[in-house]
Formats: sequence, structure tokens, C-alpha cells
Amino acid sequence: MARSPTSLRAEGRTRLAAENNRQTPAPQRPSSIRLWLRRRKPLLRPAMFGLMGLGMLGVCGITVAALAPEGRFSWVNEGVAEIGARAGLTVQEIVVRGQHNTPRDLIRAAIGTRNGDPLLAFSPDAARQRLESIAWIESAEVQRNLSGNITIEIHERRPFAIWQHQNDFAVVDRDGRVVSADTLDAFGPLPLLVGEGAEKSGAVVYDLLDQAPEVKIRTQALVFVSQRRWNLRLHSGTDVLLPEGHEAAAITRLAELQRTQALLDRPLVSIDMRLPDRLVVRQHPQPEPAAATSQARGRGRG
Repeated sequence: MARSPTSLRAEGRTRLAAENNRQTPAPQRPSSIRLWLRRRKPLLRPAMFGLMGLGMLGVCGITVAALAPEGRFSWVNEGVAEIGARAGLTVQEIVVRGQHNTPRDLIRAAIGTRNGDPLLAFSPDAARQRLESIAWIESAEVQRNLSGNITIEIHERRPFAIWQHQNDFAVVDRDGRVVSADTLDAFGPLPLLVGEGAEKSGAVVYDLLDQAPEVKIRTQALVFVSQRRWNLRLHSGTDVLLPEGHEAAAITRLAELQRTQALLDRPLVSIDMRLPDRLVVRQHPQPEPAAATSQARGRGRG
């Protein structure tokens, strides 16, 4: 059934009045976080761009380090290090432990940085390689902390003996590596190894002498002959010729002869132990009697 215009107008007026009678809700106060963000909105965009730039530089630096470890694009890493230095990432302290014989100037040169330098420009692995190239240093551990501290632990080679080769002298470790050619007397009494190749295998024979103190205390030098066998040069000047490959048995026998016969205290030229069933002792030539000498001179004048 069609509604009349009058009823429609009346219904519209009623609806409009109902809408006007509705209470408008009170506006809500913005949260503290929203107010903080609104006040700092002008600063957020530059900060965001700055962080993005740092992130991109960091990614570039890592990528370059991975793809070009030789440093062909080192300017990128230098840029990252410089930015880090401006942010306070600088070297604050360098601690070196384990240094005894290694010259300090060589260590400083191998480290390659000092207090105040950019921390991110320092490469622990490169510094470790440079340190281990020093003759005295067997191994090194290098750590870099974001606090600005660089910690270095050095493991030095131990001086074992003095090696004489072609009138040259050098200090060597047990493996035969030359660690110093200067200040030979700075390490106390060391065994003397003589001959080519003596520096490589002298530790084995020296350990055998440790088990025969009667022989060791009278030994001045270990002489490697023709890179095959060993002689013991005693303080008395006597040479003990050891058999090739049987040094242990010969030294044990020599110690027994010293205990029973004081063989090493005799004025001998040499003691040849190269034959397994024979000991050959060579004595100094006996001086001629004085009477025989005078008679020989008289016959010569006549």
C-alpha cells in the first residue's frame, strides 16, 4: 500500500530529531607514545636514512672482505672504520702477554696499530700472521673487543742450543729453527751443536745424554759428521766416535766405563765406539825420554 507524502515527511522529521538527540562522544587523548613520535617526527626521517646508510656500508664492507680479502677495495673497509671511529670505536688499550725474548719493536711493528686508531681497521688475523712470521714466535692469539681493547697472547720458541755452522753461530730451538743470531750469551749455558744438519737432530742425542749424567757433564759439543753420525767432543779435548744409529747403546756403555774405569778422565785423543765388538782408544804420543833425546842430538852433531 502506497504511503502518503504527509506520513513520509513526518517519519523523516522523527528520524532527524532522533539523530540530533544522540550524544557526541568526547574526543580521546592520544597515547604518550603517539605524542612522543609526533614531537620527534621531524628527526625520524634523517635518523632512518643514516641507519640505512650505515647498514649499506656495513653490508658492502662484509661483501668486499669476503670477495676480495686481498684488499683491492680496501677503501670501503676504510670508510666503515672511519665511521666507526667517529662513533667512538677506537683502539683504547693493547695488551701483550707471553713476551720474553721477542724484541718489542718487532711486536709493535707486527701489530700495526696503536691507541686512538680506528678499531674496525685492525685485522686480528692479519696481525696474527705477521706475529707468527717473527722467528721467536711459534704461535699467537689475537682478539679484538668492541670495548676498544686488543689482547695478544704470544707463545715463544724456547732456545735449546747454539748451532755452529761454517764459523757462524746461532741460537736454535728443539726443532732446529734459528731464533736468534745475536746475544748468544743472553740465555745461559746451552748445548753446542756443530755441523750441517746438527740443528735438526741434535735434540735426540742430547736427550740420550740426559740419561747418562756422567757423560753429559763432560761433553762440550755434539758434532754431526757427514750428516750421518755423531761425535762427542769432551771438555778434555777427547773425541768420542759414536756408531751410526746406535747412539743410545754406545752412550750407555760409555757411562758404565766411566763409572768402573774413569775412562773419560784419561788424557786421550779419541775413543772409537763405531765397532760393535771392539773399543779403540787412541792415546796421546808419549814424550821421548830426556837421555835418549840428548844422545840423538849428540849423534847428530858428530
